[in-house]
Amino acid sequence: MAIRLPSPSPEMIAIVGPTASGKTHHAVELARGIHSEIISGDSRQVYRGMTIGTGKDLGEYGDIPVHLIDICDAGEKYNLHRYLKDFRTAFENIRYRGMVPVLCGGSGMYVETAIAGVTLPDVPVNEELRDRLKDYSLEELTGILRGMKTLHNITDVDAIKRAIRAIEIQSYYQTHPDEAIQADRTRSKSIDTLIIGIDVPRNVRRERITRRLYQRLEEGMLDEVRGLLDAGITAENLMYYGLEYKFLTLHIVGGITYTEMVHGLETAIHQFAKRQMTWLRGMERRGFRIHWHPYDKPISDFFVEHFPY
Repeated sequence: MAIRLPSPSPEMIAIVGPTASGKTHHAVELARGIHSEIISGDSRQVYRGMTIGTGKDLGEYGDIPVHLIDICDAGEKYNLHRYLKDFRTAFENIRYRGMVPVLCGGSGMYVETAIAGVTLPDVPVNEELRDRLKDYSLEELTGILRGMKTLHNITDVDAIKRAIRAIEIQSYYQTHPDEAIQADRTRSKSIDTLIIGIDVPRNVRRERITRRLYQRLEEGMLDEVRGLLDAGITAENLMYYGLEYKFLTLHIVGGITYTEMVHGLETAIHQFAKRQMTWLRGMERRGFRIHWHPYDKPISDFFVEHFPY
């Protein structure tokens, strides 16, 4: 079904929502309806070989082109700085070909900073800071992050190394004010974006998360992680990616039982989805208007309702 966009059309449309809300399905439906392409807004789907665990659901895209998936090797430390450069390239390429890009993802900071038009400096490693923080707990590190004023992503900080890197970035900004200005979205030129949030009731979201977890285990998620370890990626590096890769790796190396892995991972994904929703509510408080659309209705209904023929 062809989808009619508002006139004048936005520069971009973003489909956001918590994990297991059906973002990919709605983004594909939208991209097909407006004859466009999708840009992924996910911080982990950039990695090759990390397919089941990151929920790429590649079969859903069909003939719709998707950008920023499988663009670097597992084990690399892809970051927001690199993402924003890659995003801008994909965005400008799609716009140059006369289309309205569809940004789809659940990594709140990636999506928000892309829409805000922020550019970031390449922050170097601070070995002294890392050494000082290495024995802190994740809860302590998250508390430090919350006390920092510059935009940071609590949503994706589910591993100690990721939290330390986030603090490293914020600390760099505090000592390099000229470069910190680049990361200040209030000083950047945002992209005119129609943001559609996929609204799924909490009880439905929890049921879908649990069902999808068991489905992915049946599809071979453990074998995927074993393959990454066999390919030479260290257990420490895999656990850096958090969630599925943290719990499955812990089980494979003998740190936890299978039952502990499943129960721990299920709880962690539920908590992650909750943090995603907290981030999106925060976006609304920061001035981004999100139009919420029921998860079980076609995305075309949204445009018929808001932009009737």
